[in-house]
Amino acid sequence: MDKQKKKERYKRLLAQIEELLKKCDDETARMATIVAILYHKLDYFFWCGFYRMVHGQLIVGTYQGTVACQVLAEDKGVCWAGINEQSTIIVPDVNKFPGHIACDAQSKSEIVIPYKDKAGNVKGVLDVDSKEFDSFDEVDAEYLEKIIALL
Repeated sequence: MDKQKKKERYKRLLAQIEELLKKCDDETARMATIVAILYHKLDYFFWCGFYRMVHGQLIVGTYQGTVACQVLAEDKGVCWAGINEQSTIIVPDVNKFPGHIACDAQSKSEIVIPYKDKAGNVKGVLDVDSKEFDSFDEVDAEYLEKIIALL
């Protein structure tokens, strides 16, 4: 997708999500809303969901797409990299990422955005996969970070 077209779509989605999240303060409901909108409005999103830190484990939360890994092996894969580095991770080719966890072999590229509580502690990540290589860029990172900040 052309970068300008992608930016415009994200701007519309951000406004839509902001409006919808005003209706409920429940974190799970808010996550479910974010995931549903992103998955259904961005056609290159093959899998979209949250992994939450629960007693030191990354456990799947709300998601859209094929069946997910329920618990991710500690300190392996893109999601744990996002947790450990506390930053967005863009992976153009998951096959080249050391320790990549393949919950679905159809995944070719990935982006992970950590989300934090009000005190700044990382609570988990938004994880998005694509069936195409090199699907994610700085536009995705910028707008997904803005969307996650609404939690």
